[in-house]
Amino acid sequence: MNRQKKIFVIVAILFILATILVGYDITTRTSFPGSKKLLKESIAPSEENTQDSLKIDSLKEK
Repeated sequence: MNRQKKIFVIVAILFILATILVGYDITTRTSFPGSKKLLKESIAPSEENTQDSLKIDSLKEK
C-alpha cells in the first residue's frame, strides 16, 4: 500500500468515527417525539388563547 492510500484510509476512518460520535451526541440530547406526554397547555388552551384576536386588535386601534 503506498503512502497516499494509507493517508486516505486513515482520514476516512477518522471521518467515520467523528460522524458516529456526533450522531451519538445528538441522539443522547434529544428524545423521540412520540415519547413525550401531552402537556396540559396543548390539551386545554388557556383563557388567553381562547379570546378573539380580532376583538383585541380592534380595541388596540381605538
